[in-house]
Amino acid sequence: MNNTASLHLTVDAQYCSPYAMSVYVALQEKQLPFTLSTLDLDAGANHAPAYAFSSLTARVPALQHGDFVLSESSAITEYLDELFPGPALYPQSAQDKARARQIQAWLRSDLLALRQERDTLVVFYRPVTQPLSDSGQRAAHKLLRVAEQLLLPGRDHLFAEWSIADVDLALMLNRLRLNGDELPARLADYAARQWQRPSVQQWLQLPRPALA
Repeated sequence: MNNTASLHLTVDAQYCSPYAMSVYVALQEKQLPFTLSTLDLDAGANHAPAYAFSSLTARVPALQHGDFVLSESSAITEYLDELFPGPALYPQSAQDKARARQIQAWLRSDLLALRQERDTLVVFYRPVTQPLSDSGQRAAHKLLRVAEQLLLPGRDHLFAEWSIADVDLALMLNRLRLNGDELPARLADYAARQWQRPSVQQWLQLPRPALA
């Protein structure tokens, strides 16, 4: 693969996918030029035959690099980090990189009740008033327990330097913080700091359509 081949990222039309955000931030952190397009997931545009065939999983995000198309956000960010020099997206030590990937995989596969009851509309549009269910509270408590264990006191990042896992964890914490749910001050400060990162701010400033 020619590293100079053009990069094109496809994301959701509302810019609400946490996984699309992760890849968008990764591209910005790598300082790579790319073009951007959106799909209306509510209209099922991601299931159009051409997109579903090229992306393989019929989901967003999908990154096209020349003739190569890759979906699933953590696969994309690893691909970018291995292929392109410059600011690293993952820690350099094998153990820290494995831990970062563990965090990403966990955030994508667990905490379902929290992801449902505090979906990313809470993060990118408006809070909700409905309290967390028992299942949602259990998921929130697990998130906070793990986050407090991972984030060492006095550290601004999960590891010695920033990594893409910080964005993924901060987004999950912001489901609570931005909705006004209870959050330990140390974790709230961490999530707020991550939200001010320039690459994250670029995602936040994308023009979102009004909700119906």
